Amino acid sequence: MSSRKLTQVVRGQHAVDGAGVRLRRVLGYRTIKDFDPFLMLDGFDSKDPQDYIKGFPWHPHRGIETVTYLLKGEIEHGDSLGNKGVIGDLQCQWMTAGSGIIHQEMPQAAERMLGCQLWVNLPKKDKMTQPAYRDIRPEDVALITEDSATVRVLSGKYGDSHGAVKGDYVGVQYLDVEMAPGSIWRYSETPNDQTLFLYLADGTLAADEALVSFEEKACAMLMTATTSDDTEFDEITVKAGPEGARFLLIAAKPLQEPVAWGGPIVMNTQEELNLAFSELQERTFIKHDKPLGI
Repeated sequence: MSSRKLTQVVRGQHAVDGAGVRLRRVLGYRTIKDFDPFLMLDGFDSKDPQDYIKGFPWHPHRGIETVTYLLKGEIEHGDSLGNKGVIGDLQCQWMTAGSGIIHQEMPQAAERMLGCQLWVNLPKKDKMTQPAYRDIRPEDVALITEDSATVRVLSGKYGDSHGAVKGDYVGVQYLDVEMAPGSIWRYSETPNDQTLFLYLADGTLAADEALVSFEEKACAMLMTATTSDDTEFDEITVKAGPEGARFLLIAAKPLQEPVAWGGPIVMNTQEELNLAFSELQERTFIKHDKPLGI
């Protein structure tokens, strides 16, 4: 079996977003092409509530899905129609912004705030679909305990276990993998025609051929297939460092479509962006009375 190679490590940079939330922006404008269909990934890890409690007050989204996953912490969320909820430890909110939603996300003081938010681009044909929420609880997530790792399946499929979300618009493989110090884990369930990367949330991890060059937390490690046959499943092999590793394996087929990005709104053309912002000013941005699934 051929092996996927570690071809790029993106460490991102410290940033401040929302009303003053300190985070690490790992994926963004510069990584759109290589990480298609994934637009943005913000990682957060803090034991100081002052880093995040100002939160993300009311803001719009259109044309994307946002996936917020907490390993530890608590975030209250709500939308302009009065819907609200809470994301806690090992919980995930998978939000399809679609045609448009206005919401807020307000982290609460916790012993540790550890997690990330991923933006998944929607295909052109689905950008104006009806908005939807999917709140994924720990009991909804398949848990597989192996000798080398504990794997939680948020989306997609791992072995015979299916994720809590199947991906209505973009089929995303989203695994939470926790490894003991020095352990080795092998994976070969993503076809070669898909973008696959690892987001290292905690610890250290090696993913090269020799398994001796360890990367530290808060980076995205792009794994590229080596065979030209898209129907093949090249294997990845990773090794946890002395303190263990906690990472997210994320994969999906690239859209290969134009990207017009205007802050929280991502469309295919500048004209579509201009329309979205004019609708915000004219208060015609919201196209549906209530998001599905909440």
